[in-house]
Amino acid sequence: MRGNPEVIDYLNMLIGGELAARDQYLIHSRMYEDWGLGKIYERINHEMEEEASHADDIIRRVLFLGGTPDMGRDDIDVGTDVISCLKADLALEYHVREKLVQGIKLCEEHKDYVSRDMLRRQLSDTEEDHTYWLEKQIRLVELIGEQNYIQSQM
Repeated sequence: MRGNPEVIDYLNMLIGGELAARDQYLIHSRMYEDWGLGKIYERINHEMEEEASHADDIIRRVLFLGGTPDMGRDDIDVGTDVISCLKADLALEYHVREKLVQGIKLCEEHKDYVSRDMLRRQLSDTEEDHTYWLEKQIRLVELIGEQNYIQSQM
């Protein structure tokens, strides 16, 4: 099937964001594991796997539409401690959310409803799972303090 070139280009741009999210979650999860923070390691490792799945879905869609997936990754922001990692991941999720919303609108304009629905599912996952969880963690740090939060993640 031949897809709209503008949609294909936008999906390719989204691949870069999903790959960046995957890689940022990968490095942060391994840092948490190295620091002995098993609970947050498990959660962030799970997020990394979901981001890889998002990228895979978009890659498959680009191929279906007759495009060539662009595997170039966006830049990542590697934190240096628990708080900076959480904040970097939340900033990335806000960025991904903004791009997904724009992609949904573009797909709608070009009547590519299958791509639109795929991006809507990813947006739901981004807002209701990833972003919400990260916001809760940052709020917990503010409520109980950094050291108590870190201890709770061991």
